[in-house]
Amino acid sequence: MISSPVSPRASAILAFCFLAALCEGFDVQAAGIAAAGIAHDFDATPTQLGLFFSAGSFGLMLGAVVGGRLADRIGRKHVLVASIASFGLFALGTGFAADMQSLIWMRVLTGLGLGGAMPNLIALASEVTRAASRNVSIATIYIGMPLGGTLASVTVALIGSEQWRSIFWIGGATPLVIAAAMGAFMPATPAPVFGDRVAERAPRRRAGSFTEDLFGGRRLNSTLVLWVGFFLCVLTLYLLLNWLPLLLQARGLSSTGAAYSQAAFNIGGAAGALLTGALLDTRWRWAAIATDVVALPVIVLLLATSPARDELMIALALLLGGAVLSLQVILYGVAGVLYPPSSRGTGVGAAIGVGRVGSIVGPALAAVLIGAGRTSSEVLLGVLPVVVTCGIAAAALGHRHYRAASSA
Repeated sequence: MISSPVSPRASAILAFCFLAALCEGFDVQAAGIAAAGIAHDFDATPTQLGLFFSAGSFGLMLGAVVGGRLADRIGRKHVLVASIASFGLFALGTGFAADMQSLIWMRVLTGLGLGGAMPNLIALASEVTRAASRNVSIATIYIGMPLGGTLASVTVALIGSEQWRSIFWIGGATPLVIAAAMGAFMPATPAPVFGDRVAERAPRRRAGSFTEDLFGGRRLNSTLVLWVGFFLCVLTLYLLLNWLPLLLQARGLSSTGAAYSQAAFNIGGAAGALLTGALLDTRWRWAAIATDVVALPVIVLLLATSPARDELMIALALLLGGAVLSLQVILYGVAGVLYPPSSRGTGVGAAIGVGRVGSIVGPALAAVLIGAGRTSSEVLLGVLPVVVTCGIAAAALGHRHYRAASSA
């Protein structure tokens, strides 16, 4: 799973990070695939479902910023273990919700617990691996999310969407076990590695103010573009994670075809992200970035306008997942090295926090459009300007970062 050269100690840390990302992916997908059962049990409206989808992201937004900042102060392992444990606890509580209001609040608290995890996962991947394999390590951790989503899809296929409470019970118990294992067995975070030089040999800088950590050292423009990219990419990702099965069924796809399309989206995302991460560590990085930037809007257009045949939609969903998550890996790769070690958690956490605003807006936007009578094809076509702008931001950041790295 982990590319060489990585020490056994670093491999253990990355393995735990992968498991944490797997839990997040399961939980994110659980919200979408449990929606049918929740709507049936609570007679939920599209607006209520939109709030349910977005509720976790409110907590994630705050948790990412606070968790990343705390990790720079008290250590990444402590914050990561606490985040995973509290996430598992409230995910279990979601399965006991008695109505939509309590369900929504449990999702907020679940998101708050999980929010501190991802900034530390990306920061750790950047700090324990050498430059030659840094992007593929980040991608290897990140693909835990779509793989976790695939596990959630398989789970609901086996037990049925009407058993939606069991989905959250499974998704809550697992991270509690992982958090306990992390606390007992995960090695302490080693000194960050940059290129072939261990960072502890260089002078260490104390973390400055929040704004200095984000915008100091001529990082103002890069940070702002990174935020735009994260916001738009996560908006697209969460809209699709939560609404893609319903949108495809509205286009005439069978429920089985829609379920397979959702699974294909996650599998394609994992494969595309891992491939892109590997290519970013080679001389093919420019081709990988350009291909993804061009392919994503084309795939969205085809998904919105092509005949709604099961085989075709499943294939397009596979490609769509690969394109969206590849773009996310590009952004994570830049975020992981844009900030110095003493403020990396703060910088990555802030970017993820801004992205979580997109994860709130995306599902809510789809709910508003559907409630206003827009067709599923019109909803998908409305995503086109978003993915084009996101691609431009990722290309600009990738070009600037890798040109600077090549010069160095």
